[in-house]
Formats: sequence, structure tokens, C-alpha cells
Amino acid sequence: MASIKLLPDLLINQIAAGEVVERPASVLKEILENSLDAGAQKIHVQLLQGGVKQIRVVDNGIGIAKDELVLALTRHSTSKISTLDDLHRIASLGFRGEALASIAAVSRLTLASCQHGDDYAWQVHVDGNSVSSAMPSSLSIGTTLTINELFFNIPARRKFLKSEGTEFSHCDEVFKRISLSAPSVEFSLQHNGKTRRLLHPATPAQRITAILGEEFAQYAVWVDEKSEAIQLQGMVALPAYARSSREAQYFFVNKRFVSDKLISHALREAYRDILHLDRYPAFVLFLEVDPESVDVNVHPTKTEVRFREARAVHQFIFHAINKALSAPDPQKKQNIDTAISFEHRDVSNTSPVRPLSNYPLSRNDNRPRQLFQPEQMYQSIYDTRSSDPSLYLGEKDKLAGEAETATELNSSIASVGKESFSLGFALGQLQGIYILAQNEQGLIVVDMHAAHERVMYEKLKNIFDQQVVPTQSLLIPVTFHASSVEMSLAEENADLFDQLGFEIAPFSPTALVVRKTPAILSDADIVQLAHDLLKEIEDYGASQVLTARRNETLATMACHGAVRANRKLTIEEMNQLLREMEVTERADQCNHGRPTWFEITVTELDKMFMRGK
Repeated sequence: MASIKLLPDLLINQIAAGEVVERPASVLKEILENSLDAGAQKIHVQLLQGGVKQIRVVDNGIGIAKDELVLALTRHSTSKISTLDDLHRIASLGFRGEALASIAAVSRLTLASCQHGDDYAWQVHVDGNSVSSAMPSSLSIGTTLTINELFFNIPARRKFLKSEGTEFSHCDEVFKRISLSAPSVEFSLQHNGKTRRLLHPATPAQRITAILGEEFAQYAVWVDEKSEAIQLQGMVALPAYARSSREAQYFFVNKRFVSDKLISHALREAYRDILHLDRYPAFVLFLEVDPESVDVNVHPTKTEVRFREARAVHQFIFHAINKALSAPDPQKKQNIDTAISFEHRDVSNTSPVRPLSNYPLSRNDNRPRQLFQPEQMYQSIYDTRSSDPSLYLGEKDKLAGEAETATELNSSIASVGKESFSLGFALGQLQGIYILAQNEQGLIVVDMHAAHERVMYEKLKNIFDQQVVPTQSLLIPVTFHASSVEMSLAEENADLFDQLGFEIAPFSPTALVVRKTPAILSDADIVQLAHDLLKEIEDYGASQVLTARRNETLATMACHGAVRANRKLTIEEMNQLLREMEVTERADQCNHGRPTWFEITVTELDKMFMRGK
């Protein structure tokens, strides 16, 4: 049996490096955090071959004294904490004193630094296990750290590194995270002598836009919530900007980038009603809390944290994001389709768009631009169609009734004010899928199923929050074939269906009958809805349907209750939907995160037709 012995310092450092130094990006993260802790206002990064050949970081921070250069490369030496109490209220990014020693153990490292007031700089070299004495160096105020040949003395670890391009992409991601956390600091990044990023001091919003791009900023809303000793700021993207991966998710706690399960859950819950399950939200958020209320000494990479009041933090984040997403900027609706991939549209039975020849929308170029008023709009439709001899009398009467209704509607609108109706007034339907409407700015296009689905969903949530579901008995009960599993589930969960507003019971050994439904779902596909509810119970259990999965259940009901494609709506019905959308929370996206409407301004239409050229 081998005897117990103390490991040599180099081997200890190399073991520690296995936790801290995974790849060049890990090295860059530790160095950049040290530069920020040193108060640097300018940080320049140079990489060669993805950081494997060389990582060089130059900053203008406070620097390191000559007598402390060698000490800075020794394990468990740090200027950031000194007592156990300090460990319980960490305000700096680094604090363990392991990073530089671990990096030096697996590379050829040069550390040069100059403090304010020193005549010249000093530097030390580390080559594996040998450390040079301090020597003079030419350097301005600050610190320069150069790491050459990472893992040169651990070839097995070096073999696990990926291609140069892959390693650089990881370094670039670390660079983005650090630069987002310190918008007031100037950053630059070079790779193989070519400048890849140059970021000047900016506001948080400007820095976010510089990193994530103009498109993200266009479809994002600003978050700014504060409560006692906790504050959340940043930008969250509307569901239309949702991604297929988590690549655009940045969350910082006291300026430290973290990937925390509690935070992730709070964000998922905030987007739950408005984002499709296979899409991911995009955000850049900064949470500021009392350092004593959060433990950052949880994980070797310091990317996980633990909150003292975890539940309170979860609820604060959830409500802050939920509030921001509930009232998005209307301007962000313009051209929203450019942010969505076409394959995510839920449109069936479509065909090429045909011109709306029945709607005379020409204007006199010599007169001031003026959109039709509602009664003029309806009257023009009536006049054009009534001149067609192929129209039956009944159809003429119907159109006349619509014109009369429009006149009444117009008088009531005048008393309220046109500015109250941001979605304008319906012109007609397109392909049985879209509602075309006109407002003060131009043309509104509404996906009627998606919009009605959101309206129904919010109504259902309000109804169930009041715990009283208005029901309606069916004049003719609906019977349908059911499997043996569905028969059993229906019998066992009669009370659950009663809470949902349904009466579903066995009709025969192989059939179920629906005698009662929620009044709001009177036009729903009852048979398919019953099948889907039974499937929910089968998959998740009755105890979950009205607790943890309540909103999913209500979303299923709303989807079946919403108006379907190819259903012809009257002008009055279209306007009713527009009015309901205007007073419904989150009406600009359906339950799956798709947009429900967008706007094309008259100016944009003029550009399309090159008017005024």
C-alpha cells in the first residue's frame, strides 16, 4: 500500500487548473475580471490562434506593486478578501486567489505592471515551475498579462481543445459577457492581428445594442424595476425575436454573469404564456442585490449563485419581466414579420394574394393626405358592390345594414375619440385568414385566429381567477367515440371537468357525451377539445391540470374556442375583435409567441409604389 505524501506545488496548481482553466476562454474570463476589479477603464485583448498560441490583455487599472508580482502568482493570495466576513459579502468578481497561479502552472506567463507614481514598470516570467525575479519593463500605468502556449506541459489536455475558430468563438463569447457587464469601460478585441470588436464607453442600452445588434434593440423593451434592496434593469426581447437556442441570454448578478436554475425558471415562467415551447427568449438583464444576500462561492467557475431569499428573488424577476412584456412599445410592431422565420407561421390553405379590386382606395394627389373615415369606408364598399347586378336583394340588404351600422358606429366613435382605437376599423378579410383594417397611420393586418386565441386565453384566465365559470347547457348534447382510457378518465375526473365548466359523462360503453360547456366556448370544436383535455389528464395527471399546468390547459381551450381560418366574419365581428384586442393584455402575440398583427404605414406604401418620385 502506497504511503500518504504531500503533493508538489506544481502538481497542486495543475490540479487546480483543471477546475479553473478549461480552455483559452476560461483564461480570458479570469484575466478580464481581474482587470475590472483593478478599476481599469480601457482593456485591450489580443489573441493568437484562438488564444491557444497567445492571450495578451492590457489594462490601465491600478497596477501591482513590484514586491507583490511574485505573490500575485501564488495560490490563495488575493487583495479582495481577508476575513470570513468578507467572504459573506463579496463585491468583487474575483476573490479566491487561484486563477493566476493555475494559469501560470499550465502556460508560459509574463506579468508586467506599473502603479501610479512608479518610475517604471516591473515584470516577472513563469515557465511551468520556474519563476523569475522582478525585472524592469517599459509599460505605462496598468497591467499587461501575456499567456503563451497554453497547456504546453499538459499535452493530454491540449489535445482536447477544438479548432482555432471554435476556441476563438468561445473567447469572443466571454468578451461579450464581460463588456456587457461594464458598459462604461472601453474594450477592444484582436485576433491574429485583426480587430474584431471595438467598444467605446456607452450607456447600458447602447452597449447592449452594440453587442446584440440593432434588430434585438428594435424588438426589445426596457426593464427597470426596484424594490427595497433589489433592482432589475436591462432589455428583454418580445416573443417575435425568440431564438432557436439560448445564444442571446445574458443575466448578471452584481455585474457577474451567471447561469442559475432559479433565475432561468423565473424567466421561463414570465414568457410561458407568449412563447412557443421550442423557442427561447433573448434578454440582457442586470440584477443588483445586497452582496450579503447572495452566495457566489458555489461553483468553481463562479457562474452559479445561491440567494438567501430565493423565493422572493424568483417572484421579483418574474413580475418585473411579466410587467415589461405586458405593455410593449407599439412602435415595435412595425415590420415585425422580419424578425420571424416563415416556417413558424401557423397558416394553412393559403394561396397567392389577389388584389382587393372591390375596395376603391384611390386619393387625389393634389389634396392633403387623409384616410377614409369609417362611415365613408363602409359607404364606398356598399356603393361599389350594390352597382353589381349579380348581387341578390338579400345581399344588398345586408350591405345596407352594415353601412347603417357603420354610421352608428362612427357617431359613437366620434364621442370617444379616434386616438382610442389604435387598430383602426376593418376593411375586410384576406384569404379567410387575415383581417385588413385601416387606422390613422395606414394599414393593419391581423391574423384573426392568433388574435382571437389570445383574447380568449386572457378571458379564460380572468374567469378561472374568479373561480366561477359561467356554463351553457347544449341544446343538443354532443356524443363522440372514446377509447377505453378516455372512458375511464372521464368517469374518474367528473369533478375536474365540472371545475372546468364541462359536463362529460359516459353515453355507452364506447362513447362519451358532452352536455355542458363554458359559455365562452360555445363556438368551439367540442369533440376535439374534449379529446385534448382527456389527453392532458392522461399525460400530466388530474392534480396538475388546474394547478401547475392550469395555463397550458386554458391555452388549449382558448385555441379550440378561437375563430378558425376560412370562417367569414362580418365587418361588425371584425371590429369587435379589434376592440377586444385593444383592451387585452399581450394582444400583440398569440399564446405561442407569434405576432397577431402588424402595421404598414402610408409612407411605407408610398415607397413601395414609388409615389412622389
